[in-house]
Amino acid sequence: MAKAKDSGYSERLVRALSHGRIEIGQRVRIEKAGCVLEGILMPRIEAGDRDCLIIKLDSGYNVGIRFEAGTKISKALTPEVKRIEAESKIELGKIKESFLKFEWDPTKPKVSLIATGGTIASRVDYKTGGVYMLMRPEEFLYNVPELREIVNITEIINPFNKASEDMDSDDWKVIAKTTSKSKNPVIITHGTDTLHFTAAALSFMLRSKSEKWDETHTLPLPVVLVGAQRSSDRGSSDAALNLICASRIAVSKISALAQVGICMHASESDEKCYFIRGTRVRKMHTSRRDTFRPIGELPIAEVWPDGKILVHEEKGERKGGAMIADTKFDKKVAILKAYPGSEPRMLRFLVKEGYNGIIIEGTGFGHVPTFAKKSWIDEISRAIKSGLFIGITSQTIYGRTNPYVYRNLRILNECGAVHLEDMLTEVAYVKLGYVLGHTKKFEKVKEVMLKPLAGEITRCSRQFLV
Repeated sequence: MAKAKDSGYSERLVRALSHGRIEIGQRVRIEKAGCVLEGILMPRIEAGDRDCLIIKLDSGYNVGIRFEAGTKISKALTPEVKRIEAESKIELGKIKESFLKFEWDPTKPKVSLIATGGTIASRVDYKTGGVYMLMRPEEFLYNVPELREIVNITEIINPFNKASEDMDSDDWKVIAKTTSKSKNPVIITHGTDTLHFTAAALSFMLRSKSEKWDETHTLPLPVVLVGAQRSSDRGSSDAALNLICASRIAVSKISALAQVGICMHASESDEKCYFIRGTRVRKMHTSRRDTFRPIGELPIAEVWPDGKILVHEEKGERKGGAMIADTKFDKKVAILKAYPGSEPRMLRFLVKEGYNGIIIEGTGFGHVPTFAKKSWIDEISRAIKSGLFIGITSQTIYGRTNPYVYRNLRILNECGAVHLEDMLTEVAYVKLGYVLGHTKKFEKVKEVMLKPLAGEITRCSRQFLV
């Protein structure tokens, strides 16, 4: 255990801890103003008050108590809750290597795990007090022993540890290639901020070997992306349920589940998860555990931790054969948002910079400023004539674009801009990069962008705020 003098606390607090022979990681009892708290003593957060004691309560939450005159601290006589003791060891980086060497049950279905970073693989960093990606995959699996009753994880691959906001198309390619090499269902742990971008990328990059790049994609096995809104060392972490439900999806033989999807909390409670199509999903809240919602359709399935699965989509038999990664991708693609007073010269800049495609997120049915002082129409016309593909999506998120309802929409359509039905902006951006990676011919690009390859375009927009 770390000595009190190395804890970062103030000198007078260190003296009090040393007097009681108390070290970091021990269970302590604190009495102050008639209140008694017990928990594991944690190191001080670097940016925090040096006179503020940090302890991990039995609930799993950390709390700070300012050390003042009359505050008593001693070693606790009550035993530590095993779960909290395990969590504190993870936070303090004290898990023994022997604990991390799992013995998986060979009779359970085989699964491959690809760990890429994110909150699910994070814990509190006591230098800053913020959440930081410090955990190895084995560490967060240590927190979910239930997995051993469900799956046999035959390989754990850790190609990189990144926050999802730091990822780009090169990382999507690495994940796709790594996934395609597995003969087992794959679970991918990932940060949540851009999880829906990666889900879309894998939906287009992965397909059965017998299929062409511009045909409807199918997969022989499930590819399940999973993350967490709260780090794995938090009492309120959603990581365990998400991983358990993702494992249930991965090993299921239900045909409809053999596709790329995100498996996360269905509600704020720990009851069940949704498995949502990788091209019809979006992060809709900054912090809620049920942040990922299906857009314009129901989730593929609802899954409970006990293994119950309710499927909302019918599908024929799974195709056999190998899965391939087709990672051709054109990085010269951008998203522009139309808004009141927006500057159309942004389009000119992208043309000058050699971009090959632009997704414009328009208002309503897919409008851009048309008769405004700063009309976008001329710049859009010039860009398309120079060879760019311009696709139109809607800021409303729900519903479809339509090039015919209003006069302004018809003018935009006559310029050659393509309204992309009800495709989500982020998905359209990823798909356009994928399509332009295969062809630059305008008519072919238009044809494939309007053709659903992985369920990114629905037949009709009927579901709202599921």
